[in-house]
Amino acid sequence: MNGTPRLLNRILIGILGAKLLVIGALLVLLATVPAVGSWWQGWSGQVWTTVRGLFERTRFPGRPESWLWIVIVVLLMVVIGLMVAWLAQQGKGRANLLVVEEDAGEVPGSVRIGGGVAEQALKAALADRPDLAGAMVATYEFRGEPSLRIRVQPRQGVAPHILAAEISALVEALDAVLGKRTPVLIHIGSGARSRFGRAERVR
Repeated sequence: MNGTPRLLNRILIGILGAKLLVIGALLVLLATVPAVGSWWQGWSGQVWTTVRGLFERTRFPGRPESWLWIVIVVLLMVVIGLMVAWLAQQGKGRANLLVVEEDAGEVPGSVRIGGGVAEQALKAALADRPDLAGAMVATYEFRGEPSLRIRVQPRQGVAPHILAAEISALVEALDAVLGKRTPVLIHIGSGARSRFGRAERVR
């Protein structure tokens, strides 16, 4: 239901994490191992000499500037464009309206119900349940039609099929109020709050 590129996000996070791990390990070695510090000084000096020579060989005729700066600026603009496109894909698929009905009666008009109505109603119904560690409701567009995604985290010992049936009953009651059957995805997951949290006692 969500258009967020999750696989791409995981790949990018993995690459970033690996880079940070390598940089952290290198910094620790530079601070603790003298041989690594000596190697780094020699290697970085060679790299700097190579870069300076490259910029000197790519100067404009009769000018001290190098055309490599133009290439670097273009590459940075491409990277910025890719980052903007990546950010635009996050959370894609969210919908603001849950019901849009046209009435062609004596007085033509339309009925529009925002997704926040259903989200708040279901959140309020699930908030006081002692068998849940957390609940989230969001409105998404699925196959061109508004739909709901309900994510809940049951506590330990809660039967998933019973919980799913009770949430389905809440959704059916909401459909009766709205006058329209809404597609719903119920996601029952687990997390740290589910494993270590304790249900509240009701006296």
